[in-house]
Amino acid sequence: MEMSHIKVEVTELGDHYDPIEKTVRLSQANWEGKSLTAVATAAHEVGHAIQDHVGYQPLHVRTKLVGMAQTAEKIGAGLMIMIPIITIVARIPAAGVLMFLGGLASLGTSVVVHLVTLPVEWDASFKRALPILKKGEYISVKDQGAARRILTACALTYVASSLASLLNLWRWIAILRR
Repeated sequence: MEMSHIKVEVTELGDHYDPIEKTVRLSQANWEGKSLTAVATAAHEVGHAIQDHVGYQPLHVRTKLVGMAQTAEKIGAGLMIMIPIITIVARIPAAGVLMFLGGLASLGTSVVVHLVTLPVEWDASFKRALPILKKGEYISVKDQGAARRILTACALTYVASSLASLLNLWRWIAILRR
């Protein structure tokens, strides 16, 4: 599959594929690495580039959802910060409740988005990356089990992000309960 339009570069922001810039970005360790982890992680990110190249619709939906979730999370954080101020200034307790619910909903959006995008990650790991690694003989047969576990970890990064978003939401609730 010809994908000469896809760039590959080193980043400090973590391994990812940027569908807007059409760029696979790898950490220095995975860019230079020859370990099974480096190879599998790079293959996973190339899997996303392949998804983009073939027009895999769930990737495009995910890209839009992630952008919306990032915006919603910023709005939610702003609302959570403003709750006490608005409630005191307006002297309407219901305003605080409404803002709290709005903030909660927007922060919770990223939790949902990360869980919804799990099939995109799974596809990049097991329908794209693993076949490349096997067919291209980039990994030995004895390393395929370990490569599967690494690709599972790559696919589950969004679950970890979802849990981190959930913890952030709980943190805001704890702050506001004081």
